[in-house]
Amino acid sequence: MASHRRPKQPSRTRVTVLTTAAAAAVALSSQAANAAPSEKPSKDEVKAKVDKLYEEAEQATEKFNGAKEKQEKLQKEISTIQDNVARGQEELNQLRDSIGLAAAAQYRTGTIDSSVQLFLSSNPDDYLDKASTMDQLSAQQVEALKKIQEKQRELAQERSEASAKLKDLASTRTELGKKKKQVQGKLAEAQRLLNTLTAKEKAALAAEQERSSRASERDVLGSSTAASGRAGAAYAWAQSQLGKPYVYGATGLSSYDCSGLTSRAYAAAGVQIPRTSEAQAQIGTRIYSESQLQVGDLVFFFNDLHHVGLYAGNGQIIHAPRTGTVVRYESMSTIGGPFMFGVRV
Repeated sequence: MASHRRPKQPSRTRVTVLTTAAAAAVALSSQAANAAPSEKPSKDEVKAKVDKLYEEAEQATEKFNGAKEKQEKLQKEISTIQDNVARGQEELNQLRDSIGLAAAAQYRTGTIDSSVQLFLSSNPDDYLDKASTMDQLSAQQVEALKKIQEKQRELAQERSEASAKLKDLASTRTELGKKKKQVQGKLAEAQRLLNTLTAKEKAALAAEQERSSRASERDVLGSSTAASGRAGAAYAWAQSQLGKPYVYGATGLSSYDCSGLTSRAYAAAGVQIPRTSEAQAQIGTRIYSESQLQVGDLVFFFNDLHHVGLYAGNGQIIHAPRTGTVVRYESMSTIGGPFMFGVRV
C-alpha cells in the first residue's frame, strides 16, 4: 500500500538564501533601469579615433605593398630560374644523346669499348674519377662528359635556388594575407565608428574637409614656387589626378594610395622609383629643411615614413591621404604626423 507523505517543507536557511538572492536581483535590476545610458562620443571624438585608425591602416598598407612587391619579384625570379632549368635539362639530354649515339655506332661496328659501357651504366662523375679508363675515351667523348658534369652541377644549383625562393614566396604570401587582414580590420572599425554619426554630423565633417582642401588649393595657387625638370613633370601629372579616390594598394589610374600616387607620377615623368614609401625614402638627396623644398620633391611623414606626397609649394603637398578621401592638396601642418624630410629625386 502506497504511503502518503506530506511534501518536505524548505528549510528556514534555504528560504533566507532565496529571499536574499531575489532581493539582490531586484536591486540590480532597479539600478540598471535607473543608470544613465553611456554617452555617445562627440563628432570630434569620433573623428579623432577614425583618423587614428586610418593612420594605422596606412601603416599596414605600406607593409602590404612591400610584401606584394616582394611576391611579384619572387614570382618573376622563380619563373626565370624554372625556364633556365628547363633549357638546361634539354641541353643535358642532348649531350647524353650524343654520347648514346656514339655508343650505338660503336656497338653496330662491334667496337664498343669498356669506357662507353661503363658510362652508360653509371654516373659520369664516378666514371671520370676512374683515371685508368681515361685513355680509352676519345677527346670528343671526354669533352662531352665534362659538359654533362658541369650541366648537372648547374641544374642542381638552380633547382636548389628555386626551392629556397619557393619557400620564401610561401612565407611572403602568408605575410601578405596578414597585412591585408590588418588593413581591412582597421578600415572596418573606422567605418563602424563613422556609422555612429548622424547624417548632420557626417555632413559637417565633409564640409570641414572640403574647406581645408580649398584653403590648401588657394595657398598652392598663390605660391611663387615654380616646378621644373622631371620633378616638375611628376608634379604636373599628379595634379591631373586630383579628385581620384584613395584605395589601399592602388597605383592608378582610377585610384591610388600614397606611394602609389608618387611612384606613378614619377613613372609618368620617365623616372622609375620604388613602390613603397619606405623604399622611396632611400633614393635621391634628402632635404631636412622645409624651407629648402622644391615643387615635386617627395615629402615624408611619421617616424616610420609610412606616408609620402609631392611638395606643392607654400607649405602644401599633393597626396592621396587615406580611405574615404581623394587625391588633394593639403597643408603639411595638418597631415597628422611630423614632417621627417624631403627627397629630391
